[in-house]
Amino acid sequence: MDQKGMKRCQWCNMSNPLYVSYHDHEWGAAVHDDHKLFEMLLLESFQAGLSWECVLNKREAFRKAFSGFDYTKVASYDTAKTEMLCNEKSIIRNRMKINAAVSNAKVFLQIQREFGSFNCYIWAFTSGKTIYECGHTSSPLSDTVSRDLKRRGMKFVGTTIIYSYLQAIGIINSHEQGCWLHFNQDKSASLR
Repeated sequence: MDQKGMKRCQWCNMSNPLYVSYHDHEWGAAVHDDHKLFEMLLLESFQAGLSWECVLNKREAFRKAFSGFDYTKVASYDTAKTEMLCNEKSIIRNRMKINAAVSNAKVFLQIQREFGSFNCYIWAFTSGKTIYECGHTSSPLSDTVSRDLKRRGMKFVGTTIIYSYLQAIGIINSHEQGCWLHFNQDKSASLR
């Protein structure tokens, strides 16, 4: 609970202003912009084996390193650029994840061409509806999305990562009971 008496999800580190802001203004809010959808997909893929807070704390460094999360630019990265990223101390320097970010950007563009936008593709899995549930790390939905993304060639998109991604972009709203944003569409929409 903060100084104003607002209670948040237990995972939210109240001593980290970035985390509090992320919780209050982004997590669980519906995202329909392809640029933001790619940003969150890239960041979630780097979370594998780490905490989200670690990735969030490096978000601005990732933004700078990955051309402002411009998927067209990221898809065109060559070996020299990926080598440079592997030596960039301000981000998570995992060669496999960096290479996956580039190949995932290429698949992202293919999905856009096929569906008109990545937004149309990802939200079609729920017919444009938000699912409200708590306490899970995967689901039949994340299994299905993960399987389809892998079939298309994406990496670091296992069911747990995809479940977290679906929460981050608001397809799944998992604010805990007692949190001021718990399943309250009207309140959360007006305060975001």
